[in-house]
Amino acid sequence: MARSWATLGVDLHLEPTGSGGLRRGLTDALRDAVRTGRLAPGTRLPSSRSLATDLGIARNTVAEAYADLVAEGWLTARQGSGTRVATGVSSTPSGQRGRTASSPSGPVPAAPRRREAGRPAYSLVPGFPDLAAFPRTEWLKAARRALTTAPFHALGYGDPRGSAELRTALAAYLARARGVRATPETVLITAGFSHALGILGGVLRARGVRTVAVESYGLDVYWQLLRDAGFTTPALPYDELGTDTRDPGDAGAVLLTPAHQFPMGVPLHPDRRAAVVDWARRTGGLVLEDDYDGEFRYDRQPVGALQGLDPDHVVYLGTASKSLAPGLRLGWMVLPPSLAEEAASAKGATDTVGVMEQLTLAEFLTSGAYDRHVRSARLRYRRRRDALATAVADHAPEVRVTGIAAGLHAVLRLPPGTEQSVVQAAVWQGLALHGLSYHRHPQADTERLDALVVGYGTPPDSAWAGTLEALCRVLP
Repeated sequence: MARSWATLGVDLHLEPTGSGGLRRGLTDALRDAVRTGRLAPGTRLPSSRSLATDLGIARNTVAEAYADLVAEGWLTARQGSGTRVATGVSSTPSGQRGRTASSPSGPVPAAPRRREAGRPAYSLVPGFPDLAAFPRTEWLKAARRALTTAPFHALGYGDPRGSAELRTALAAYLARARGVRATPETVLITAGFSHALGILGGVLRARGVRTVAVESYGLDVYWQLLRDAGFTTPALPYDELGTDTRDPGDAGAVLLTPAHQFPMGVPLHPDRRAAVVDWARRTGGLVLEDDYDGEFRYDRQPVGALQGLDPDHVVYLGTASKSLAPGLRLGWMVLPPSLAEEAASAKGATDTVGVMEQLTLAEFLTSGAYDRHVRSARLRYRRRRDALATAVADHAPEVRVTGIAAGLHAVLRLPPGTEQSVVQAAVWQGLALHGLSYHRHPQADTERLDALVVGYGTPPDSAWAGTLEALCRVLP
């Protein structure tokens, strides 16, 4: 790229990085300026329009470079405040630069180096999609159409169950894509999974439930929410067939991830699916089905929702957090008809989710934009999954990659006794990731395994190659 970058209006000259095109060149140059301290924390950058004019390039190129660096944590962008260098980012003296996150693909071994405390340079923390890939243009189109066509009364306080448009669109989509048996009357819109769990907690307490069984591996934030609500949370056994649901004991409800167990990555065995439904029918218990990433299955048809087996005893829970972005705060429950009114009452008299976000998602679903986005994301994440599996096989053949038929994360089985040392080495590399023990229930009665839970959906495209390199450097 035979081009010198013009000044930014902050008396800073940027040199091109070489290959990779205009967007990558600008992204690398800006990141390098922040890393070396030539752009100090808090510095306000020019608008994308101004910088594009100065550089003689397309405004979208600048906007995309800014968005990449915001997603990586180097910059911040807020309405009314513009784009600024993030506070708390670490820098190194000029001339001592490390490898950038967008260096050429293909893991290359490098000597470990300790980074200053602060935001990690790379992240493989599970539970996040690629936020830089959020479909901004299509979402904006849907928002405009939704606002243009919405009747004036739709902008009022709204139905506490959620907008009729979104409940209708979700009922149709979930029936088609996930095999859920739903009607608009049984759908309840929530501000995410935690909000839904809080609502269900009130319903369960009113019904006399005091124990909610959970899986041996999962998210501690949900276990804590249940404990804070006054429930005991015994852990169900886990074996080679997945979670053992045959005997939930005295539980009045069971919280499961049956389509893709988090974090182990396996579907609930058919016999275990039948067993938990039989238990619910026999005892009057409830199964709380967390279908957190059901759309992302790569090697065969998706595993259908457990709710389809018995909609009278299974509460289906989903969100837009993995398919779109957690910041939307959009979730939903499909409730047994006998619970629908109780749950709506427990939620409260007014809706807690912005009506425009609901109407926009409804338009996004009915227009086909959601399906197109999911198909595109599925291809992108599958390529990342394949790259991860190949890189680990090449650089750490003793490490086994499992749980990769679906979802946005993989489990890397490590040699016995190595998990903690690998996690510590990752800290030294500026790489954030979780060991499997991080997700183990404190009362779990199952074999302890050494493994990593690697969220390959988390890094933006611009950081993927560098993140994969960092991972390979810490594997035994």
